Amino acid sequence: MTTKPLPELPVSVVLPALREALGDGNSAVLVAPPGAGKTTLVPLALLDAPWLGAGKIILLEPRRLAARAAARRMAELLGEEPGATVGYAMRMENRISAKTRIVVVTEGVLARMILDDPELPGVSAVIFDEFHERSLDGDFGLALALDVQGALRPDLRLAVMSATLDGARVAKLMSGAPVVESEGRAFPVDIRYDERPAGIAIEDAMAKAIRAALADERGSVLAFLPGQREIERTAERLAGKVGTDTDIV
Repeated sequence: MTTKPLPELPVSVVLPALREALGDGNSAVLVAPPGAGKTTLVPLALLDAPWLGAGKIILLEPRRLAARAAARRMAELLGEEPGATVGYAMRMENRISAKTRIVVVTEGVLARMILDDPELPGVSAVIFDEFHERSLDGDFGLALALDVQGALRPDLRLAVMSATLDGARVAKLMSGAPVVESEGRAFPVDIRYDERPAGIAIEDAMAKAIRAALADERGSVLAFLPGQREIERTAERLAGKVGTDTDIV
């Protein structure tokens, strides 16, 4: 693992407060807007926390795509590939090793881990990301983790992170856990409209728009589509037609 410093993002300002909250107690709530950096910086910032010991950090993501992307980005920040210090585990797919300290999982995986062994051996912290995207699996996972913490593992750290969450309400569920809030930052917005001609599939129009954006601008492109099939078809149309320095995730 490299020792290069982490990037400075809006959430960086409150990382010391979050570390302190989890050092003084066993639970915390982090409220930070989209783009603040909470998904990738919080787990990495906790790697050298004294209470972590030799245990792992479990980062819960609501979707498989988000889990892979988070693991890859954290590994990249450490100068590694997924499966070293940072890995991921989901149904029918995992990239972990004996060296892995941060494991990004989907919601069902955490529930199965707890049901298989309620003491969660080898795990020092569980972080629930994007908790505002409320789901049955996510709520069930938090309920199970709170039961484990209360009955078997008072040393287990639990952190809930969200962009739009009512922090005080969730903190109450977690026995009055401290709420740490991170401010976002504003950027200028340039809105452009591109009509989709009749008879053109949405994935064809989206692929064309993405290629145009990559040609005209620097940086990343976030595309919103109605469902998984449209996402997959758009990715297929972009494969081999964007630069080699562009990853489609």
